[in-house]
Amino acid sequence: MPLIKMETSVTLSEEEQEVIVSALSKIAAEAIGKPEAYVMALVSPATMSMAGAKGPAAFLDVRSIGGLNQRVNREISKRVADLLGERLEIPADRVYIGFTSVQGVDWGYNGSTFG
Repeated sequence: MPLIKMETSVTLSEEEQEVIVSALSKIAAEAIGKPEAYVMALVSPATMSMAGAKGPAAFLDVRSIGGLNQRVNREISKRVADLLGERLEIPADRVYIGFTSVQGVDWGYNGSTFG
């Protein structure tokens, strides 16, 4: 049930959104070690300021029931920074990522919870 959610100040075409959301889904699945069939990935536009300045930036929220740890979080951070730098020209120092480990009981799905 990993979730990877990105908000960005970069205006994306529909095609770019599809490419990025697909890449984020794959990054989360591979790094966390869960099947991509369980991953939710989303990309949303946002008005942002970072370090007091406008410009290309992104915030990502990564949540998972299990699977997150120092190694995994660093891998996701590196891969996301590389992706956003290459595809969207967002410098790595303008990307924040929050990681949250969630208890199964605190995550709803299909009319119930995972715990």
